Amino acid sequence: MPDSGAVYVVGTCDTKGTELEYVAALLRSLGVPVVTVDVSVQNVDLGTTDISSREVWSHHPTLPAETPAELDRGLAVSAMSIGLTTLIRSQHREGRVAGILGIGGSGGTALIAPAMRELPIGLPKLMVSTVASGNTAPYVGCTDLMMLYSVVDIAGINTVSRLVLANAAHAMAGMVSHGIPPVAVRPAVGITMFGVTTPCVNRVRGGLESRGFDPLVFHATGTGGQAMERLLQHGQLAAIIDLTTTEVADELMEGVFSAGPHRLEAIAQSELPCILSVGAMDMVNFGALDTVPLQYKDRRLHVHNAQVTLMRTTVDENRRCAEFIASKLQDAQGRIAILLPENGVSALDAPGKPFYDPDADQMLFRTLETLLPPTSKRRIERLPWHINDPEFADRVLQVFDELTRVDG
Repeated sequence: MPDSGAVYVVGTCDTKGTELEYVAALLRSLGVPVVTVDVSVQNVDLGTTDISSREVWSHHPTLPAETPAELDRGLAVSAMSIGLTTLIRSQHREGRVAGILGIGGSGGTALIAPAMRELPIGLPKLMVSTVASGNTAPYVGCTDLMMLYSVVDIAGINTVSRLVLANAAHAMAGMVSHGIPPVAVRPAVGITMFGVTTPCVNRVRGGLESRGFDPLVFHATGTGGQAMERLLQHGQLAAIIDLTTTEVADELMEGVFSAGPHRLEAIAQSELPCILSVGAMDMVNFGALDTVPLQYKDRRLHVHNAQVTLMRTTVDENRRCAEFIASKLQDAQGRIAILLPENGVSALDAPGKPFYDPDADQMLFRTLETLLPPTSKRRIERLPWHINDPEFADRVLQVFDELTRVDG
């Protein structure tokens, strides 16, 4: 039994009502409180759920004049999704949501997933979907939303669907009924890492743990940077050590690990202390070698593994990366220290390594120094070490102590 709240079982009752009720009945048979939610956009007020689609619709902050059935289906789905997100957010604030389980096809998944993504990390969220075997990134985003492929279409209870839906119900019951023991809360610090900056991050992580902090390491694969900044926006971090900003290079050069055009904006808007470096800014990430865009075929490439090909950034590209960072941080609200490792920014950027290019690195450093001169809140330091040298990590920890000591 969950300590508080109920599992919200969400679906379009005009097309998935039987499946929704089947899952709800299984949860109730296990002693789990359930609230069923209808998000139908064609047939409303079916009267078979605890929360009707009309009630969900009414939570839209700027309610359209038309009813869902009067709108184009795509517009109706988008509007109903906003209403559901607002409803679930409100119910969670009141302590009523122990978990959320959605059932849907492509339209239902697109409708329900945004509401799930608004819930905090750790709160159980499971989407049974016909599209869960494809690209799930647009639905999951940077959250812990789980997706279960329905195998067959969600069109009645049959030999396959009864098993898949039962597994979903039992999984949700297990998650909400068996929490983990509480632990002492330590202030969390977000850190970005790539394989080529791991030695640095591991040493910094150990130093933070010895200081009583809880280091949260984010793999800088696009969603990693997004997830870190999301937690920052939600007030779940005490500081940022953004050592591996390689996602910027992927954004500018169309790599596969971009965190999008808004990377660093949450950091700039926060008043929390931040240490930033340029880890792995020597590379742009692509998939397998044969997927590298044609315009880059003659560039300096390194096959990291069968699925990942790296491209060395040029002098001009490093200038562009620095300009992007500067444009985001020039009016930052909090104290920021930018630490530049003069002897290399990744494991591949060192003498004898495939991406060693001091000229490209120097352009990166000089542009940052020019566009982000020191202020009362901002410092920029060149350090005579490689990013993975122990001395660089130790300097990161020294600066962290200085920034957090001011806060304390």
